[in-house]
Amino acid sequence: MNVHVEDQSVPLAVDLDGTLIASDLLWEGVFSLLRKYPYLLFMLPFWLLAGPARLKCEIATRIDIDPALLPYREQVLERLHQEKAKGRKIILATGTPRKFAEAIAQYLGIFDEVLATEANHNMTSHRKLKALVDLYGEYGFDYAGNSVHDIQVFKGARRNIIVAPDRPARRWYVRNGGELIGAQRPNFKTIVKMVRAHQWSKNVLIAVPIVLSHAYANESMVLACILAFISFSAAASAIYILNDFFDLALDRQHPTKRDRPFASGVLSMRFGLACAFCLLAISFAITVFLPVEYAFVLVLYLIMTTAYSFSIKRMLLIDVLTLAGLYTVRILAGAAASQVDISFWLLAFSIFFFLSLALVKRYVELRSVTLDPKLRMAGRGYRPEDQEVIMQAGMASAFAATLVLALYIDSADVRNLYDDPWMVWPVAPIILYITMRIWILARRDEMYDDPVVFLLRDWRSQAVIAIGAVLVIIAKFV
Repeated sequence: MNVHVEDQSVPLAVDLDGTLIASDLLWEGVFSLLRKYPYLLFMLPFWLLAGPARLKCEIATRIDIDPALLPYREQVLERLHQEKAKGRKIILATGTPRKFAEAIAQYLGIFDEVLATEANHNMTSHRKLKALVDLYGEYGFDYAGNSVHDIQVFKGARRNIIVAPDRPARRWYVRNGGELIGAQRPNFKTIVKMVRAHQWSKNVLIAVPIVLSHAYANESMVLACILAFISFSAAASAIYILNDFFDLALDRQHPTKRDRPFASGVLSMRFGLACAFCLLAISFAITVFLPVEYAFVLVLYLIMTTAYSFSIKRMLLIDVLTLAGLYTVRILAGAAASQVDISFWLLAFSIFFFLSLALVKRYVELRSVTLDPKLRMAGRGYRPEDQEVIMQAGMASAFAATLVLALYIDSADVRNLYDDPWMVWPVAPIILYITMRIWILARRDEMYDDPVVFLLRDWRSQAVIAIGAVLVIIAKFV
């Protein structure tokens, strides 16, 4: 739509959710509320039964938003600034609660008027149309929107700007015309990023019990291990999605996490929620084909990760101990799925080894942000002066893991399991090399924020791990 001179006297009303911002403040508000007050989960259905306006206002009274962190659509925002510069009246007309709408209007400083949801009046669809017609008359305003809820307003506007429309709005646009402003569309890469497929590599730990018991040729055990891997990966992806919902504000302040699909608004939270439920359904459907013990371990994992997302991740030291436990739970899942007995030695080694890697993760996070002394890192329980202690604890955990491994290699269990147990000895210095190298790279600021994924991508680590695996196989069969 080319704006003519006479258009300057016609106000331009713009929707908020999905139009001005690439997100939905209702869904964001729900998860912000649950993060702050988890017990209010049981109140949400009652508020919704009282009407959408009641739900929105109840949420708005309990939480705040930071307008500076929202994912604004740059094309729309630029267009509004251009129209404002021409002297045109700009109205924010949204179903968002007035508290949020006013905060955004004050931050942007381009709106002459705000129409928003209040009390029992939900400012959407025909209610929004009536409010605009009452103020400016029928066909006395232009309107920018994006969804099926905006179609009623489109019908009463003089001209329309349709932003990244959903399917019903797109069909209406094709029939009735108007200006179309596109937006970044999700693709397969976006979906892969949403489920964090690269994190599935961590679930290779499920195979550890089979590998250590040398049950490579047992087809039923290998199949059970594969099914457990798929089930665990689906459950983990569902939790990652939900975790992203709770961490939207924190992710948008992070230099790299702000590009995640939900933080950037490329994917809608409704779509993500549907995907999370589907992934959980797939995960539990697979448990039908596995021993019941595996289902218990899976539930334990989900409880631990949920607790971690809600509060534990912000607790000093408890967070890294929980992360180490979550890696160990993967090994327990593999043992439960394949019905392999698991030793105390393996659990002890796992706790110390993965505690060291969890501490690396926190150390890297602390070094990647600039904070004043005595201030905590956003969403964490750590301060800049904790770096030295974290590094010392991480190195100590690495040496403890190596010591446990060395004691295990000298135990009767190894002598009974391997024909040439002395050939397993090099595995101890290999583990020490891997962990010490990770810490040195972290100190040099050359480490990714997830050391487990780094291990699976780094060719040097892969090479020494392969050497250790070959030595173990030779010790067993040669």
